[in-house]
Amino acid sequence: MSDHKTMTLTLIVWRQKGPNAPGKFETYTAKGITEHHSFLEMLDVVNEDLIKSGKEPIVFDHDCREGICGMCSQVINGVPHGGQERTTVCQLHMRKFKDGDTIYIEPWRAKAFPIHKDLVVDRSAYDTIIQAGGYTSCHTGGVPDGNAVLIPKPDADYAMDAAECIGCGACAAACPNSSAMLFTSAKVAQLAALPQGKAEAAERVKNMLETMQECGFGNCSNHYECQAACPKGVNVKFIAKLNREYLKSLAS
Repeated sequence: MSDHKTMTLTLIVWRQKGPNAPGKFETYTAKGITEHHSFLEMLDVVNEDLIKSGKEPIVFDHDCREGICGMCSQVINGVPHGGQERTTVCQLHMRKFKDGDTIYIEPWRAKAFPIHKDLVVDRSAYDTIIQAGGYTSCHTGGVPDGNAVLIPKPDADYAMDAAECIGCGACAAACPNSSAMLFTSAKVAQLAALPQGKAEAAERVKNMLETMQECGFGNCSNHYECQAACPKGVNVKFIAKLNREYLKSLAS
């Protein structure tokens, strides 16, 4: 017999059959949950019970379950990723909750992230922004030596901090304007800090900002909810960097 104490939780989950179908909250009971279950493992347990009873399981995104890929995208009790600092949904564990709790679970809410089904949203808008300029152009061929281009450590550290963004979409989901400025700025700032990215810097920032707006994202109005929700702690200083890069691009 297990020595682990178990919890019984009430889940109020957003269910929606498709992009154009009406959605609603439905109530489920999660039984036999221990503090060692991750949040997604808890949903796995609930889905097993639903399948056994002949009901359709709750559809949700996941992949690595290690806080790396950015696939898990749920608003838990009104907060993207559940509100634990620098923690994705897949890293969130049930020790954060207690027996008898009621948990509200819903998908990202942003115009640019239409709902596919239940808790799954279409985040291809982020891919579209990257395609607009989130890269450097280079000749193909042999891989250059890692030390061929010397980069000062402060610049490398700054770029690495920006590169921590995993593109999960929590920033846009948390923002009252559904802005993707933190995501876009992280990609712009990462490349703007490195010599490889400077050649296309002006074209990059203009194209990515224009594409961001075309995708339906709002603008930044300095609420800083994006930074608070980001599971990687990406800082809003990169938005300031993006704005500076954009002003420079207008003069080029």
